Amino acid sequence: MSSALVRPRQGRIIAGVCAAVAHRFGFTPTTVRVLTVLLVLFAGLSLWAYILLWIVIPNEE
Repeated sequence: MSSALVRPRQGRIIAGVCAAVAHRFGFTPTTVRVLTVLLVLFAGLSLWAYILLWIVIPNEE
């Protein structure tokens, strides 16, 4: 498990938020993406959380 939460430059779909969360917590990016889409569809507030994470999580150097 990685120690930092950073958005990777490779493997991004939109902003790299799902890839960052997946790498940080040991999930596959696809799993996190599917869960994110389900949360956006059934709980609209998670879209705001995604946008906030996009702003807060730094890019990989």
